[in-house]
Amino acid sequence: MKIKFIIFVFISIWLALIVRVFFLAIQSNSYYSRLSLQNTIKHEQIAPVRGEIVDVKNRPIAINKLGFKIELAPHLLLKKHKNEFNDEIAFLLKAFPLLNKEKIIKNYKKKDSFYNHDFIDVVHFIPYEKMMPVYSMLNLRKNIKIVPAPKRYYPYKNIAAHMIGYVSRANQKDIDKDPLLDLIGYTGKTGLEKYYNSYLQGTPGEKEIKVNANNQEVEELSYKSPDEDRKLKLNLDMELQKYISKLFEGKVGAIIIMNVDGSVLAAGSYPNYDLNIFVSGMSYKMYDELSSSLDHPFTNKMTHGLYPPGSTIKPLLGLLYISTDLNEHWSVDCRSNLKLGGRIFRCWKKKGHRHTDITKAIRESCDDFFYKGSLVLGNRKMSAGLKRYGFGEKTGVDLPNEFIGVVPSREWKLRKYHKIWSIGETANMAIGQGDFLTTPIQIARETALIATGKLPTPHFIQMIGNEKYKTTYTNVLNGIELKKLPIIQKAMYEVCNSPHGTATNYLHSKVVLAGKTGTAQVIGIKQDIKKRKQEHELSYYKRSHAWFTTYGPYKHPQYVVTVMVEHGGHGGHAAGSIVSDIYNKLLELGYIKKK
Repeated sequence: MKIKFIIFVFISIWLALIVRVFFLAIQSNSYYSRLSLQNTIKHEQIAPVRGEIVDVKNRPIAINKLGFKIELAPHLLLKKHKNEFNDEIAFLLKAFPLLNKEKIIKNYKKKDSFYNHDFIDVVHFIPYEKMMPVYSMLNLRKNIKIVPAPKRYYPYKNIAAHMIGYVSRANQKDIDKDPLLDLIGYTGKTGLEKYYNSYLQGTPGEKEIKVNANNQEVEELSYKSPDEDRKLKLNLDMELQKYISKLFEGKVGAIIIMNVDGSVLAAGSYPNYDLNIFVSGMSYKMYDELSSSLDHPFTNKMTHGLYPPGSTIKPLLGLLYISTDLNEHWSVDCRSNLKLGGRIFRCWKKKGHRHTDITKAIRESCDDFFYKGSLVLGNRKMSAGLKRYGFGEKTGVDLPNEFIGVVPSREWKLRKYHKIWSIGETANMAIGQGDFLTTPIQIARETALIATGKLPTPHFIQMIGNEKYKTTYTNVLNGIELKKLPIIQKAMYEVCNSPHGTATNYLHSKVVLAGKTGTAQVIGIKQDIKKRKQEHELSYYKRSHAWFTTYGPYKHPQYVVTVMVEHGGHGGHAAGSIVSDIYNKLLELGYIKKK
């Protein structure tokens, strides 16, 4: 019995050994073959070159400067390789004396580990002209790798800075959203660079290489080119951009020059900054100076500046008045002030405008007409109508994180402040004051609506690669509003051409214009003050914002020009000359043809 048991155990052991040998020799063959292949064949992604941005006449706006990055072999911090590491650092500093030794070491330590077998970026960019004299010597060193690495460059520097935007090094948050950025290194942070980032950055290529036990390349097995150099063509004209920058020098605010179909020909937010400082990096001192400025140079005032629209709201509100509860013959007797809810609501004209209909109310910007009209319509109808026209929503412009502004209403106030709406707020809203807030791009878009009867989607893009951008409109006006729109258009013509128009005396345009001025107060006027201070008598930051929005030519509208000068005072005085010069420039450049 014992002999049988011993034989059974002996046979069992041998069977187990035979099964194991079979598994190792036959079944595991494919597994170890794959593992061996991974040890000898390496897949490397190839970073795509970022696409260029050009203006409407193919002038380069955002390009790539040719350069290189320097990488060091991994594991050089190990004790046995420490001397090699120090030698390589010393060699790099001798070749490029301006390099920062501490920064190189910091970049290396950040990525070096036992698990990393790839070369490590230690210098992100060396210009082509500086690399060429030492390229051969660097290339001979086994621990150093030179890799092409273009760098974004903005030849126009601060011109149209907020619209174009900039790229800078991707942080970990960016990489978590898009792992490709770990390879590329840079991403669009603002403006068009950010909005069209996924298109501009392209897709990576890949090469398959055979490496030896020391991770050194032996042979290239396959190569797939990256999808890169994707071109973006804009509607912007950089000659016009430079021109408006000179016109706005020393001022704070925004300008928009837009075709009535929504194509933005030029736009600016001021003050601005040199885009290249974000690519190369700036000092803490420079950043603090810019970020702490009361004029907010980092804010794109075109899409992120929220301002009371002031009297620029009157044409569209007037259209709403005469298309709903009122009609074009309705009028008021403006006596300069209106007692309402325990307050006095003043008109800007001290002696009042007396008999005032819709045309005169817009032409001479009579506040009393709009106060009294708002009491007939009420806040609900006003808010609903203005939202239908496009206020309080994104315009759809191709810039990131656009603000929507505020169209105040009973429901909005209750939700935000847990307070009841007052009748005085309705009157304030009627002249574009109180909690009513808009962006300059919204005002430009609404002006195009008045000019054509259609609400366009503003856009900077003209061509994405070989594909042309398709303009889009929204029909927001009903039949009655379209029928009565010419009344509003004529009133806006008189603003710019009638002897009593609020803009007439400030214009020298060769193009016949229609428009609306606006003065948006930034501080309230106390009830007991009988004589207002003139705008120039106030300290700068207490002066009203100056608006002037226009379209032209009047009979055949082609372009909208909207100007907003922060703390500029009266719209016509602050912006009339700027608007005139812009239309004259549009004539000179051939955008507007003389009939």
